[in-house]
Amino acid sequence: MVLFNFIIPVSMYVTVEMQKFLGSFFITWDKDFFDPEIKEGALVNTSDLNEELGQVEYIFTDKTGTLTQNNMEFIECCIDGFQYRHREDSSELDGVCVTDGPVNKVQQKAGTEREELFLRALCLCHTVQVKESTKNSRDQIDGLGADEEVLHPPQKERGFIASSPDEIALVQGAMRYGFTFLGLESKNMKILNRNKDVETYELLHVLNFDPVRRRMSVMVRSKTGDILLFCKGADSSIFPRVRQEEVERIRMHVERNATDGYRTLCVAYKHLSAEEYANADAGLREAKLALQDREEKLMDVYNQVETEMTLIGATAVEDQLQDEAAQTMEALQVAGMKVWVLTGDKMETAKSTCYACGLFKKNTELLELTLRTLEDGGRRREERLHDLLLEYHKKAVQDAPPVKLGITRSWSVASHGFGFIIDGASLSMVLSSSSESNSSLYKNLFLQICQNCTAVLCCRMAPLQKAQIVRLVKNSKGSPITLSIGDGANDVSMILEAHVGIGIKGKEGRQAVKNSDYAIPKLKHLKKLLLAHGHLYYVRIAHLVQYFFYKNLCFILPQFLYQFFCGFSQQPLYDAAYLTMYNICFTSMPILAYSLLEQHICIEVLLDNSTLYREIAKNAMLRWKLFLYWTALGLFHGLVFFFGVRFLFSNPALQDNGQVFGNWSYGTIVFTVLVFTVTLKLALVTRHWTWINHFVIWGSLAFYVFFSFFWGGIIWPFLSHQRLYFVFANMLSSVSAWLVIILLILLSLLPEILLVVLRKPRGPHARQVKRRLPSSGTSTIFMLSQTASTHSFSWSD
Repeated sequence: MVLFNFIIPVSMYVTVEMQKFLGSFFITWDKDFFDPEIKEGALVNTSDLNEELGQVEYIFTDKTGTLTQNNMEFIECCIDGFQYRHREDSSELDGVCVTDGPVNKVQQKAGTEREELFLRALCLCHTVQVKESTKNSRDQIDGLGADEEVLHPPQKERGFIASSPDEIALVQGAMRYGFTFLGLESKNMKILNRNKDVETYELLHVLNFDPVRRRMSVMVRSKTGDILLFCKGADSSIFPRVRQEEVERIRMHVERNATDGYRTLCVAYKHLSAEEYANADAGLREAKLALQDREEKLMDVYNQVETEMTLIGATAVEDQLQDEAAQTMEALQVAGMKVWVLTGDKMETAKSTCYACGLFKKNTELLELTLRTLEDGGRRREERLHDLLLEYHKKAVQDAPPVKLGITRSWSVASHGFGFIIDGASLSMVLSSSSESNSSLYKNLFLQICQNCTAVLCCRMAPLQKAQIVRLVKNSKGSPITLSIGDGANDVSMILEAHVGIGIKGKEGRQAVKNSDYAIPKLKHLKKLLLAHGHLYYVRIAHLVQYFFYKNLCFILPQFLYQFFCGFSQQPLYDAAYLTMYNICFTSMPILAYSLLEQHICIEVLLDNSTLYREIAKNAMLRWKLFLYWTALGLFHGLVFFFGVRFLFSNPALQDNGQVFGNWSYGTIVFTVLVFTVTLKLALVTRHWTWINHFVIWGSLAFYVFFSFFWGGIIWPFLSHQRLYFVFANMLSSVSAWLVIILLILLSLLPEILLVVLRKPRGPHARQVKRRLPSSGTSTIFMLSQTASTHSFSWSD
């Protein structure tokens, strides 16, 4: 069994690990991934998933900072139902003409006291820090006049540091209306009001923001001794905690801004009595000192104090799309990947972003499963959920046109007619129904509906819910390969849950980058990462695995056949040095270089023709058909090697002096034909030649010849039996040996050459026959370019 253990390619494991490790550097070195803004490129945190990049079926993406730039600009605000715009235009809104300018020009709409209270809330309810101002910027701030309309110079000069760009945008928005945040000094927050008076507030407590609460609050004490609670957050989080009579006049503005694609936040406040603050302060201190369930106790105190607040207004902040976001999403969909957007934003805002990115088309029929649709009809939510899921399932799955046979992951007009929208509350009902049987039914219906939609939008999602959705799809039938991409800490859970995690080097820290498998500066880089690098990595690793089994089968089959002619004496056909060096030196470097440098299709074509990604979908290149082809090829070559040389040895006298060759000469001839054939076979399938490929292929053959002369030309004192002493040199002195080596190599490779030459071109490769593959080096090299239909030989400078 020791002789036949080489059939198991143990060395393949080492080669595969080297290929993955070295191949990951090509992503890091790719200059197209370099972003001049942050002066960083791509980052690879693991090299074990390179080939998975070529098998992705589902992409789960965050919205803010991923699809958008996370570069916030304050657009407008609403105070007590009245809208204040900041752009250089005028429009008729709510029956009142709104024009640009500071608050004192439109203060008739909302009382001055309410306006200033709202602006103080923007200046105080945050965790922004002020950078140290230069002398020039300090002079500009101090020199501002009360009659200046818009305070653009100070917001450009004054620098802010915050955990979220939203907070900076809101502080800058307050500056435009005359309220400037000066900074935090010794628990004292200072703001400069419109009258150029400095107001000081003692910061008592900060109730931090988290994705579950979707709001944050601060407790401050004014110079007069009043204790105020300012709170800002999502409308779904603020509206239930304020007086309901105040909600309607703000809700209309929030929904309109969300429909326009703006990010909205609601602002509320509350006067705290001395007793209320004392209870809240004691509760917070006790919760912070708790050794167990600290977060839960803090949440309880937060929820107790953030009640019965007064709604002041709302803000609208614009977050522009990332560069080439729409083109990237379209290319990924054409490649057959389903894109799901998982965000904590409001549905209208996220829907506008999906339309802007091209995930939803104008003719896309949206299937909405939200609290609004569940409350329609006046029935229980559970009943309404059941009816809607059945209705959507019938429309998107049962009544959908059947997919043509042989087409996988098609992207046609018929298949992208539906888009699905669900919010966090509805998802909770789907995933955790009161009945276990209903829960399983709801999950199956939900999954089937989503899988038959072009794009899925999940809004108002908590981080845990994002991970639950990824897990649901990952564990579905067929175990599809999933990819999650995000830029913030709230995306870490879904990044860790997916097969492949991508982090965006955005403006919300580096938590997503540190927990991801790969990190890229911008969303647009995902296109090349998947369609080019992922495609090539998968094809390379597939060829590497199959080639290893092929060359080891060619290697061990003559040894197996030899046993029938040596009385099963376990006499080895090859010398021990050849047995050891075959996988280590003679045939390892060419396939390693091939698996690192091969480009069966040039990168430009892969990026221009996204449908090529579908050809390798569902592990297409590691299926039984291709594996059996390589196995049959290995069996054929092994039979030709052994019986071809045996036919030569039927002539007893092969040398000029009449002497006959022995069994070691027989094995050496077989081994020589073997090494040259498997190496030249790899040369035939190589389509992208570089100087490295030439060096390792021809260098490996030259090294084999040199080693054989060297190993057999010297008497080694540490060997008790030197079986190959002068065998190789003596073999090459025979013209018959030269003839049989050349003929057997040609006979082995002839069927492969004829098959490629005579096969008719098919598929998209045929259209790209004339596209020239890139080559490395500036010197003149010999190019062997193989397309799907022909081998062409040419000289390239």
